[in-house]
Amino acid sequence: QVQLVESGGGLVQAGGSLRLSCAASGSIFKINVMGWYRQAPGKQRELVATITGGGRINYADSVKGRFTISRDNAKNTVYLQMNSLKPEDTAVYYCNLDAVPTARGVPWVYWGQGTQVTVSS
Repeated sequence: QVQLVESGGGLVQAGGSLRLSCAASGSIFKINVMGWYRQAPGKQRELVATITGGGRINYADSVKGRFTISRDNAKNTVYLQMNSLKPEDTAVYYCNLDAVPTARGVPWVYWGQGTQVTVSS
């Protein structure tokens, strides 16, 4: 039904930049929230940034001022521009979607497969 396709991960040196993309496809009646989470080795999954259907944005304190979340509503795509990357940003980054698939459906949470971001010192 609904699928999330992530791209943009890779290996960069500290101070570098990456831009992640996540495109949602399938039956989507209404998008409530799109965002990014990450999970580093030995750590639990944590929120990075989210953007609601109304455009309200939330960032984790650890990335505020360095990361920027944006979206293209026409393409159901969310982006994460990551600047001034640090080794502690190394993690698998997961795209997240909270959406209503049909007019009579209920909200459901969808996850991308994850994309690896590695920042070397």
